[in-house]
Amino acid sequence: MRLTVRQKIFVYTGLLVLILGASHIVSNQFYMSFLFDQFHKEEIDGAYLNAPPEEQIEILKTYFLGKLKQFWFEKWVFFVATGLFFSLWISGVLTIPLRKLVAAIERVAQGDLDVNVPVQSKDEYGKVIQTFNDMTLRLREAEDARRRLIADVAHELRTPLSIMQLKLENAQQPGQHVPPEMLLRLQDEVIRLGLLVEDLHVLSLAEAGRLALDCQRLDLSARLEQVVDDVKMEAEENGLGLSFYSNTRPVTVMADSRRITQVFINLLTNAIRYTPEGGRISVVMKDKVLERNEVYTCVSVIDTGIGIPAEELAHLFDRFYRVEKARSRHTGGTGLGLSIAHHLVRAHGGFIRVVSEPDQGTTFTVYLLLSKSD
Repeated sequence: MRLTVRQKIFVYTGLLVLILGASHIVSNQFYMSFLFDQFHKEEIDGAYLNAPPEEQIEILKTYFLGKLKQFWFEKWVFFVATGLFFSLWISGVLTIPLRKLVAAIERVAQGDLDVNVPVQSKDEYGKVIQTFNDMTLRLREAEDARRRLIADVAHELRTPLSIMQLKLENAQQPGQHVPPEMLLRLQDEVIRLGLLVEDLHVLSLAEAGRLALDCQRLDLSARLEQVVDDVKMEAEENGLGLSFYSNTRPVTVMADSRRITQVFINLLTNAIRYTPEGGRISVVMKDKVLERNEVYTCVSVIDTGIGIPAEELAHLFDRFYRVEKARSRHTGGTGLGLSIAHHLVRAHGGFIRVVSEPDQGTTFTVYLLLSKSD
């Protein structure tokens, strides 16, 4: 039976009262029997037996009251000492988990996040300790993510900065002519840095729930047609087919047009990057799909690319994450596109699902809430 801390205090206090009450009754019985024996030995003699009944009662009364006063005082001292001892013991037992938790909190305050307090009960203390363990786990994960982020940002910034530094050092050589091609290369690297900083800014705002959205009624089918048309040339340059299908039009959602466009641009760019020449990319939209007790429109970006191993899918929307070997830094991109798409969709009250098989292609499906009037 699982007891709360309050119930444990009640049970322990009840046991203490029961023990003291039983001790009081038993001690009274034994002591009264002892007093009668002592009175018989000490007071019952010829003088007592020859005394009138009233005097005998007075002698008995005086003897017992004198003895009981001392007994009551000794018993009172005993009960107070016993009560204080049991109270100290009960408080010690009940606060053991709290003392362990305080010690763990002090370690966390000193910067040690590898703390885990054993959960030995299911009462309020157990819940607090479990919550504390979950918190330290999230802190460790956040610290690991912070370190990875710093390492990834440093890596992403190092390459364009190194190129710019080398070009500028060459341009500073005496008599060195600066060709326009070098300036264009420098401009490309500056643009790359600017895009990286902007992506990080958008991602940090979205993760913190502080990204401002200008949500209005948007014809999603028309917007998708335009997005597909915008990236079709890039797909054709890579030898890929790109098409858009919808089972109904128009489909209206409440969304920030610029941010939703960014979501599908990121997904399509990702599909183009990892689909070999001769492959195909399809954008399929379905209206009024029931998920999670809500009505959504879902848009699937389906490619016939290299696919993603099952063990990598859980990390696909992490910042700077790339599937090893198949998706290295040399294939382009910063590893932020999918993470940004994921957080932008969440900011709109939707979600993304991904299904993939190695060498069989990948399907990203975006679920967005339909406008209430539809």
